[in-house]
Amino acid sequence: MIAPPARQVDLFHSPLDKQVSLIKDDLLDPIDKLLDDPELLALVRDKLSRRSPQSTRTGRRSIAPDRLLRCCVLKHVKAWSFRQLEREVRTNLVYRRFTRFDADLTPDHVTYSRNFTALGGDVMEAIDRLVVNKAQDQAVAPGRKLRTDTTVVESNIHHPTDSGLLADGVRVLTRLIRRVADGCKPGAVTVVNHGRAVRNRLIEIIRASKSTAASAKGRMTDSYRKLVKLTEAVVSQAADLCKRLHDGGLEVVADAELAVEGAVKRLDEFLPLVRRVLHQTKERVFEGNHHVANKLLSLFETHTQVIRKGKLSKPVEFGRLVRIDEVEGGIVSRAEVLEGNAADTNSWKGALVNHRKTFGHAPRMATADRGFFSARNERQARAMGVKKVVLPARGRLSAKRRKLERERWFRRARRWRSGIEARIATLKHRFAMVRATYKGEAGFKRYVGWTVIGHNLVSLARVLVRRRALAAKDA
Repeated sequence: MIAPPARQVDLFHSPLDKQVSLIKDDLLDPIDKLLDDPELLALVRDKLSRRSPQSTRTGRRSIAPDRLLRCCVLKHVKAWSFRQLEREVRTNLVYRRFTRFDADLTPDHVTYSRNFTALGGDVMEAIDRLVVNKAQDQAVAPGRKLRTDTTVVESNIHHPTDSGLLADGVRVLTRLIRRVADGCKPGAVTVVNHGRAVRNRLIEIIRASKSTAASAKGRMTDSYRKLVKLTEAVVSQAADLCKRLHDGGLEVVADAELAVEGAVKRLDEFLPLVRRVLHQTKERVFEGNHHVANKLLSLFETHTQVIRKGKLSKPVEFGRLVRIDEVEGGIVSRAEVLEGNAADTNSWKGALVNHRKTFGHAPRMATADRGFFSARNERQARAMGVKKVVLPARGRLSAKRRKLERERWFRRARRWRSGIEARIATLKHRFAMVRATYKGEAGFKRYVGWTVIGHNLVSLARVLVRRRALAAKDA
């Protein structure tokens, strides 16, 4: 049952709560007032009620909607992990008061992780829209100006090498085979642990890759051939095991049916992925084809893509391309996860369409870097009602274009555009958007979305605090 937001205060906690209320947090106190919005709580409660038809009336009491929302905001505002969130909320009286736990027991990190998944998808977008609308109502972000840029958010994976992916496949399949074996009669399934052999092959490949000797390439190929053979043996055993279980040729212990069923389901998911890794390894190592289509970069984060942004320090990044749209007041109106390594010119129209959908009108001035420039994009922006389109042209400029880009309004808009670089750096380093740690493609988008929500709440709260301070000073 979903716990209600209204709770009886512990009598013995009341004196302590009065003392804690005197401790002011310059960041959390204004955010606390912004989160006291019935519409926000109604969104979270509605999403939690969809998990089970009777969850609003019956069942074990779960975390309250206001506590769940505040914990999620606190985690992303502070850029904590789930374990850090558990520890800080449990031990810090200020954080207990902010999250409304007060003297009650606090959840562990696993409970946080499971409940936060409910705040994804449509509810996350609705909360983000409400925060941006609140900024618009407070005249913090009227939406008269727009600047946009793209950046790469990394997936939570290790550096993707063929040998590392093969080792991951052997490890995961062996673990799942062992789970099935534990649920069957003793001796029905033989499990061979190839961990030591795989580790030795990895060491051989690493040493051969660092060697400059003429024979190093041959040694590396031989080691890869042995590693591929080991992987194929494990794949063959896993496929045979799944076939025997589906055909009823393997007797399962009664108490372990659910565990075996779950392990078989996971085997059915991982087997095609490991076969893809085998195929791309053979193509690259044995056939010399270094441009395999749809290359798999991780068995666990299969949505990860190869992104090239032309950086000298990091020529290739592994994650997803994200477009950041920012308006006045430091408010990010949209962070959209894009497909593939698309050119920036393809993202310009999406930024304008999203701005008009969010604010109800086109921006008076829209700007981006020269990667977004094209004559078509300028025409589209003017057709949508943008009066000042500031897209620096590439290549040799004509006299007419040079005169336009030297005008004062154009140069001022270009200087304002450069601020989005600092905004992206803030999102990545202050709010930990440099690497998304939630699992799967849905988790990746949820992580990016909540990072932006946390950032917008902080930006909005700071502007409102500044205004109140100026008003008090004038009074």
